[in-house]
Amino acid sequence: MKNSSLLLFILTICLSLMAFQCDEDDTPLTQEEEREQLNISKKAIEDLVATSVCNENTECKSIAFGSKPCGGPWSYLIYTTSIDTEKLKLWVEDYNKREAEFNTQWGAISDCGITNPPSSINCENNVCIPVY
Repeated sequence: MKNSSLLLFILTICLSLMAFQCDEDDTPLTQEEEREQLNISKKAIEDLVATSVCNENTECKSIAFGSKPCGGPWSYLIYTTSIDTEKLKLWVEDYNKREAEFNTQWGAISDCGITNPPSSINCENNVCIPVY
C-alpha cells in the first residue's frame, strides 16, 4: 500500500512538473532580440531588392518600407518586376507590421518628418534611379 501511495505521489509530481514547464516559445523576447530579428528580415528584403534589374521605365516600382514611430515609412525601396514582387510585398507588409508593433511595445521615438515617395523612377544602365 505504501509503495502505491509513493508511486502515485511521484507520478503526480512528475505530471505537475510537465504541465507547468516553460517552452522557449513562451519566453518573451528582449528588445535587442526583437530588433535583431527585424534587422535579419530587413537584410533579406534589401538583398531581394538588390537582385532586381530593369530594361524599361515601366519595370521600376517603389514600396513604402519600415514604420516610423510617428507614422509613415522610413524609406521607399526601389525594385523592378524582374524579382518575385508578390514575395517582396508580403515580406515588406510583414516587416512593416512587426516594426510598428515593436515601436509600440518598446516606446520607440523618431523624427516625425514625412518621407515622400519618388515622383518618378528612371531605368539607367539596368538600374532603377528614383527621382525626388
